[in-house]
Amino acid sequence: MKHLIVGLGNIGSEYDGTRHNIGFRVLDALAKASNLVFEDKRYGAVTTLSLKGQQLLLLKPSTYMNLSGNAVRYWMNKENIPLERILIVADDLSLPFGALRMKPGGSDGGHNGLKNIASVLGTQTYARLRFGIGNDFPRGGQIDYVLGQFTDEDLKSMDERVGLACEMIKSFSLAGIQITMNQYNRK
Repeated sequence: MKHLIVGLGNIGSEYDGTRHNIGFRVLDALAKASNLVFEDKRYGAVTTLSLKGQQLLLLKPSTYMNLSGNAVRYWMNKENIPLERILIVADDLSLPFGALRMKPGGSDGGHNGLKNIASVLGTQTYARLRFGIGNDFPRGGQIDYVLGQFTDEDLKSMDERVGLACEMIKSFSLAGIQITMNQYNRK
């Protein structure tokens, strides 16, 4: 079975390592652990991870965040992957740094990438893994915050939290969303 795992972020070196690019960071770690290399293809950088008989198509869209839905729809259709086997990895301001929550659907929470995916797919019922980035910014400072770099304090636990996110992606693909949520959502 095939799964489409999409890490959200913005392309370009000026966005490397920013909070908004945590989806890219998680997929990079997942690929690196299996010595996989992303290839530039239509609408994004892709690679395939084989995992116990499952094929995980990892996608880092080359569209900007606000147009991520186009890349998701293209690869979903191209690879004939049903909606229930799609997982979107995105940053979340409403969760403290490093908190991880998987959900089978829901609102976009003001996240423009998730909003665009819902608009293009015509539904908000797609799985997402939300990676908390915190919200320690002054009023009106949201854009600078999400496009800013992680603090040294955040970076101390980054590898462990990203590793846990990778384990959640594997669990989603092998055991399904309900088991994964029950096992991981409070860690």
